[in-house]
Amino acid sequence: MSSALKDHDRVVITGVGLTSPNGNNLAEFRGALLEGRSGVVPFETRYMPPTLAGVCNFETSRYQKKKDLRRGTRAGSVAIYCANEAVKDAGFDWPAVRKDRVGVYVGITEHGNVETENEIYEISKFDYDTSVWSHHHNPRTVANNAAGEVTISLGITGPHLCLGAACAAGNAGFIQGVQMLRLDEVDLAIAGGVSESIHTFGIFASFHAQGALARHENPAKACRPFDLARNGIVVAEGGGLVTLERLPDALARGANIYGEIVGYAMNSDAGDFVLPDRNRQAECVKLALSRAGIGPEDVDIVSSHATATEQGDIEEAAALAEVFGDLPHVAINNTKSFIGHAMGAAGALELLGNLPSFRDGVAHATINLDDPDPRCRLPQVVANTPRRLERVRHILNNSFGMLGINSVVIVRRYPD
Repeated sequence: MSSALKDHDRVVITGVGLTSPNGNNLAEFRGALLEGRSGVVPFETRYMPPTLAGVCNFETSRYQKKKDLRRGTRAGSVAIYCANEAVKDAGFDWPAVRKDRVGVYVGITEHGNVETENEIYEISKFDYDTSVWSHHHNPRTVANNAAGEVTISLGITGPHLCLGAACAAGNAGFIQGVQMLRLDEVDLAIAGGVSESIHTFGIFASFHAQGALARHENPAKACRPFDLARNGIVVAEGGGLVTLERLPDALARGANIYGEIVGYAMNSDAGDFVLPDRNRQAECVKLALSRAGIGPEDVDIVSSHATATEQGDIEEAAALAEVFGDLPHVAINNTKSFIGHAMGAAGALELLGNLPSFRDGVAHATINLDDPDPRCRLPQVVANTPRRLERVRHILNNSFGMLGINSVVIVRRYPD
């Protein structure tokens, strides 16, 4: 796909804004990934015994007043912070930007759970008298909330969407932004994914009921993708949004270019509610490669989705083995081992944490991989220590979610 594109249809990343459990900008996040620093901490939530989570500590007041914070949502705050940081990082003369030609595309896993749980808890104190129910409930719980709050914060009058794509949502946000630029619907896309998941007790309770909630006496060692001792998911919050532009527009204003999105794909397992399908995942990766006009041998870093669940890791490992075989130069890593599973933000953060590899030539490690599960045989996995690579030209980012939704995004170094 990419080799046949006209320059007008080539889309590049020019600004990055993020908050993660171990960093509130790309430099901090990347530093933590290279240093092996986890962001997982002890956590308590309503009705649950003490657990673990990836918790963000960004400055909410940087772009929001107290009134905005009272009225809005945690997902909205995450999105506002990330969007403003991305716009700032991209170096726009924001007052001069045509706001009707800006689109906002935010991937989410779920939305409204936090507010609904909180409101029910509050009215339970008043014998369920709904007269004390918040009049802010409806705008807080609509599915477009996070993207809509960004448009209000930045004065954007172009289209906005939240894309419900389970844990494939971060990639879905990127893909939507690319497509809208190629359709000439917008001139600038703010795209990626956010998550407020740790603020709903229901997600912890559900994973606990499944026996899929991670446990470990050392929080930093709880998330263990591909490891024989893995025992489940660490729930995390976070966000990663980027500014996407057409290549000629970025060049015309002298923008810093992090990379070019050259391939992507999404498909569905059409199988189980929860259990993934290695065959459909492999097909998604192959389709993204085909659209990028490259082969497996052209990929240098694969950012795996692996959540540290038993069968999920096995299925993805099989899919990657089918596509990449034993290609020795490919480096496979995993970001969840550092921060847990940030749900709608996972794919976005995982891609962004790898973007600096184009410049420093290093693949960050998968930490906590002390005893590799032989059922997840992937000789290319970067275990515990970062790996310096001979080249980094293409990064492939996997994100898969419940109900069998799969997404893959491929980014190429620019200039190539």
